[in-house]
Amino acid sequence: MRTKMVAFAYTIAGSEATGGAGFQVDLKTFHQLGCYGAGALTCIVSFDPNNHWAHRFVPVAPQIIADQIEAATAAQDLDTVKIGMLGHPDTIHTVATALKKQPWKNVVLDPVLICKGQEPGQALDTDNALREEILPLATVATPNYFEACTLAGMEKLATVEDLAEAAKRISALGPKYVVVKGGTEFPGPDAIDVLWDGSEAIVYSAPKIGNERVSGAGCSLAAAITAELAKGTEIRIAVKIAKELVTAGIQARVSGHTPFDTVWQGAYASKQA
Repeated sequence: MRTKMVAFAYTIAGSEATGGAGFQVDLKTFHQLGCYGAGALTCIVSFDPNNHWAHRFVPVAPQIIADQIEAATAAQDLDTVKIGMLGHPDTIHTVATALKKQPWKNVVLDPVLICKGQEPGQALDTDNALREEILPLATVATPNYFEACTLAGMEKLATVEDLAEAAKRISALGPKYVVVKGGTEFPGPDAIDVLWDGSEAIVYSAPKIGNERVSGAGCSLAAAITAELAKGTEIRIAVKIAKELVTAGIQARVSGHTPFDTVWQGAYASKQA
């Protein structure tokens, strides 16, 4: 019998074998922010060190995905979920069907529009399915620069006003809240994210730490927002905490034999101690 109330955060995402993104990052982030994490695997991605670290993508069978979600939602009263890489139209349909079987207080969508292990035609089908079946179910969306341009129908995001406009346009597609991440592509010395909260745009800024992408930053941000919402944190504070966690994680990034570094989620908790 459970003697202490614990916040539960759920993820539906792909596995990334090095631990630097996806399902593994989600669970690590949930844990660092004091949530009990669980999830369903949608695909398995492993980089190929013999082919310039290209993606090797293997989807999980739709029925197995449905079985995982059924088991978790029967075991616990889950109301907050993060959606990460789905990667295939059949997967998207399966997840959308499962989400509709119960009410969710928070559905945080990290809209992965590019799966590098897919052919261009299949990737377009996946993008369209995500837009049509999952985006309308989301309460929060966290697109990066490219994803925001694509979903908002904008060629570029050159100003803070552009980030806000993109967020508003994407919110009109379904999500009440949208966090557009400027990232390294956004011009200037600062890493700027903008939250559209349904009535106004809130800007979050921190100095850029280098000019190269760090693996797991987007996953960590969305997972941190998910964890905070699961605990009952108000959306503007949830995004603030998520931004701080990612900034600390990039500062303490983990290097290896890969051509990219990865975020260290544990850095945030260390700074709070």
